[in-house]
Amino acid sequence: MADLSVNIAGVEWKNPVTVASGTFGSGMEYDELIDIERLGAVTTKGVANVPWAGNPVPRVAEVRSGMMNAIGLQNPGIDTFIKRDLEFLKGKDTKIIVNVCGKSESDYIDVVERLGDTAADMLEINVSCPNVKEGGIAFGQDPKALHHITAEVKKHAKQPVIMKLSPNVTSISEMALAAEDAGADALSLINTITGMKIDVEKCSFVLANKTGGVSGPCIKPIAVRMVYEVCKAVKIPVIGMGGISCWEDAVEFILAGATAISVGTANFTDPAASINIVDGIENYMDRHGFEKLSDFRGIVK
Repeated sequence: MADLSVNIAGVEWKNPVTVASGTFGSGMEYDELIDIERLGAVTTKGVANVPWAGNPVPRVAEVRSGMMNAIGLQNPGIDTFIKRDLEFLKGKDTKIIVNVCGKSESDYIDVVERLGDTAADMLEINVSCPNVKEGGIAFGQDPKALHHITAEVKKHAKQPVIMKLSPNVTSISEMALAAEDAGADALSLINTITGMKIDVEKCSFVLANKTGGVSGPCIKPIAVRMVYEVCKAVKIPVIGMGGISCWEDAVEFILAGATAISVGTANFTDPAASINIVDGIENYMDRHGFEKLSDFRGIVK
């Protein structure tokens, strides 16, 4: 039987499958539908130091082969998260990755410090948040800003730090190298791609926010390309995501060099998508005679 385990920054996962932040709640929302303990890790919805209400509605729309959202990182804040969500997750046999968001350096550091002595196994830092002190540009769209926030988070984090990269940049490899140089333990990519949808009958924007993050199968080829480029550029582990909806998609990312993969939008259409992908990867490995994931990771040159 194939060995699906992976080690990311010293944290051992039973298999390389997690779920994308914002698509799985904090696990309890899916617990009645699937066995979440079969996942290598559960990645929570982003949490900030204080509750965020998010953007006005409508904030979700369908697009061909995907969806678009402008939720605005609505979350209950770190206090409720620790008492409710982490308390639930720590009783499950799966690794816990907490996604952290903020609007300033101090916001991030506050959350990271609060999580220091909790059950969280890893931290995923969402740098697609707008830096309010720098005119609203996202931390992840400027290599100097990304380097700075990564270094500051690392100073305060007790858990390994995963920097989640935005695809809305000129060079994803430049951003990846900046995060690696600043001490990131791993990278995850890609986050959503900024898009827009207009209702031609109402002659108005479909989303109240005008723009939103596009996700789903339509972005997968872009995500695979970016993951491939980053895996060639850095030495730290990469968690690949973006449009993964079946085991073939997951294997594609691993062949491109990803150490692990994350399932996002597919969770909305099939709550069991992530579990089916675990089984699919195992069957693929058995059919091809691969004993461990490293046997085929990154072999496409």
